[in-house]
Amino acid sequence: MNNTIFDLTYFGAGSVVNGTESYVNATDPAQSVPYNGGGLSPEMKTFYDRALIELAKPNLVHTQFGQKRPVPKNGGKTVEFRRMTPLAKNLNAINEGVTPSGSKMTVVPFTATMSQYGDYIEQTDLLEMTSIDNTVLEATKLLADQAGRTVDSVVRDVLQTGTNVNYAARKLNNTTYIDTTSRSQLNSSCKLRVVDVFKAAAQLKALNAPTIGGKYVAIVHPHVAFDLMQESGDAWIDIKKYADPETILAGELGTLGGVRFVESSEAKINYGENVLPNSRSAEVTSYQTTSSAGSAVYGVGTKYAITVDGTPDESLVGRRLYYYEPVIEESISFRVAGVNPSTKTVFSETDLDILGSEEGDTLYPGEGGKLGEATYSTLFIGENAYGLIDINGEGAIEHIVKQRGYGNDPLDQRSSVGWKAFMCAAILCDDYILRVESGSSFGPFVTKAN
Repeated sequence: MNNTIFDLTYFGAGSVVNGTESYVNATDPAQSVPYNGGGLSPEMKTFYDRALIELAKPNLVHTQFGQKRPVPKNGGKTVEFRRMTPLAKNLNAINEGVTPSGSKMTVVPFTATMSQYGDYIEQTDLLEMTSIDNTVLEATKLLADQAGRTVDSVVRDVLQTGTNVNYAARKLNNTTYIDTTSRSQLNSSCKLRVVDVFKAAAQLKALNAPTIGGKYVAIVHPHVAFDLMQESGDAWIDIKKYADPETILAGELGTLGGVRFVESSEAKINYGENVLPNSRSAEVTSYQTTSSAGSAVYGVGTKYAITVDGTPDESLVGRRLYYYEPVIEESISFRVAGVNPSTKTVFSETDLDILGSEEGDTLYPGEGGKLGEATYSTLFIGENAYGLIDINGEGAIEHIVKQRGYGNDPLDQRSSVGWKAFMCAAILCDDYILRVESGSSFGPFVTKAN
């Protein structure tokens, strides 16, 4: 476990980090002196760069378990990762005195393109002069938290694209569960259970996914972790009972079924925006195929025109919605190809298997679960499942201080503190990542995705 404590108390209350060696002459650019890192000495700049990373680390959960690569120097924006192809079994007996032909090691390259992320906080001269706090330090704390969550989410969203997925079963009563086969069937009764954990571990083992230090790792949202620990009882091994506490991972909660659980508030929540500007859903008043919709058709290649009780806006275009039929209690997913607010019509780009009357039929956000409820993704991961940029490497993340008077600031009124980072990630072996989607007892109260 990383117990590094970055001591920032060096900068006491009221301390100000100012630079005087660099300026821009507003009337004579020829007299400008190049920017030198905001006036920070090389030692101070290194200190703040490391401080930013250390403060961001608590949020860097999804970056812990990937194959790390440095930011390429003078090599463009492409990063190359590598995976060794496992050798097939060799069932041919060796003949006495005859050397077999042997096998060759095969390296499979994967490439990903880096993107740059960043933000800054602008400060005024009045704030610097009147604040009792070190404003550079306080801004650094806020930006480090933002940087950590941003970079972690970039990696998380790549891992969400894996093709292996299980769905938690729906609970009917204390002894009966119904299997689910899609996200649209999930609600708060579809909690992650002990059986789901053992099943996920068995699936990874069957694919010969290598473990991470002897066990697989699951990245779980606190809401899902709560439900699982309540259900698992004595089967759950808390980190307090670990024989070797030095091996505890950042954010680790405990172990169950040969899987180490690491908690992150950035574990994916699936939840869509409202269907109508002021309504979670939209009641269907009529529907028809576009072949018979006549002048109501809006958009190219649409198959169904669905008229609703309310005024949809064009923010729906490109989104997925669920067309829910209460008679059969099924949600039909479709992508919105167009919207006509004047006729209150939503157009689907695909055929919909619509049955019976539209009475009671409703449109719900398609990004979440049943009736638009929030769902959660828990990632079960084996070693070398994915690759990413080493956030601790040179050039990956940078702390930037701009002194007052830099740039277009003729009265020396503004300074800024910021961060920027390069990041990219790639799945190296899809078989080594399994996503288990579930609901949670907290699901009905969630109001946004992350």
